[in-house]
Amino acid sequence: MLRRSEIELKTSGEVDAMREAGRVVARCLDAVRAAATVGTSLEELDGVAHDVMKDAGAVPAFLDYHPHFAPSPFPGVICASVNDAVVHAIPGPHRLAEGDLLSVDCGAFLDGWCGDAAISLVVGPDPDPADVALIATTERALQAGIDAAVPGGKLGDLGSAIGTVARAAGYGMLADHGGHGIGRAMHEAPHVPNEGRAGRGMRLRAGLVIAIEPMLHAGGGDDYVHDADGWTLRTADGSRAAHVEHTVAITDDGPRVLTLA
Repeated sequence: MLRRSEIELKTSGEVDAMREAGRVVARCLDAVRAAATVGTSLEELDGVAHDVMKDAGAVPAFLDYHPHFAPSPFPGVICASVNDAVVHAIPGPHRLAEGDLLSVDCGAFLDGWCGDAAISLVVGPDPDPADVALIATTERALQAGIDAAVPGGKLGDLGSAIGTVARAAGYGMLADHGGHGIGRAMHEAPHVPNEGRAGRGMRLRAGLVIAIEPMLHAGGGDDYVHDADGWTLRTADGSRAAHVEHTVAITDDGPRVLTLA
């Protein structure tokens, strides 16, 4: 699937249908979080998510996805990024170790509608306080973006809200990346920036559904490098990264998060 260039506003019934897709994604992420223990491999976590989707009658959104920038279709159901890997890492044989910072991104289609969300966590019972702070700030940045997703606001309001939280804590953000519209396709217009100027950009309207996804770097820089697999993006300075995401519908009653459990 390629990015849809037109913006499609969803009806309340269509948002309800997207909520069901979002529930599947939330259940996948809950199952992966529970299974992410020391010694578990990333490909085993991929299988956990795939089983949840199969049981729900859902279709993986990531598996075989082949955007123009990638040398090959994505081979996994989830993206499983560890430590300095920010996003898009392929779930392979790596086994989790005590203290690993794991970010998991997951998307699923149910009845033609897509949900997309991500979590970050630290493996084991004794996380590094620096990792806990990084994840907590990334989650606060996400919530700030969600809170700004209201009719009459601007896309720049979301970027400003997210970026203000991240920069105030001294973190960097993945350059040239952000969230996206979502619906019948995983990636639709508009691009949703993680940094911007309040009051600028497209006006937000009820019925717009977007994936909001801050990606923060502990080292403070924004630069990244590509792995040889053509998918994985890592922090250029080797610092750890966190990534969280929700699919959010803009409604007249305020933002509705569609990927909550």
